[in-house]
Amino acid sequence: MKEFVEDFGAVVRQLREDKGWSQDQLAERADLNRSYVGEVERGRVIPSIVTARKLADAVGINMVGLLLRCEQLEQSRLARRIRLDAFAC
Repeated sequence: MKEFVEDFGAVVRQLREDKGWSQDQLAERADLNRSYVGEVERGRVIPSIVTARKLADAVGINMVGLLLRCEQLEQSRLARRIRLDAFAC
């Protein structure tokens, strides 16, 4: 579960950076505290579904798209592990 929370934060950070926004700008658009946005991005807190929706809306993506990006990041990490395991043999 910890990896999912970290992936969620990484995706939020990437979407924010793609927009060229600071954490302050994202926080303002999502009606959240800037320090809380930072905690989300670092995977240190588990945002509520309402908060996740606020973040998704702020960056202009729907919840399905946001979660799909998290899934894609997880799949990418899993593929890297498989390649590393194969290389180690």
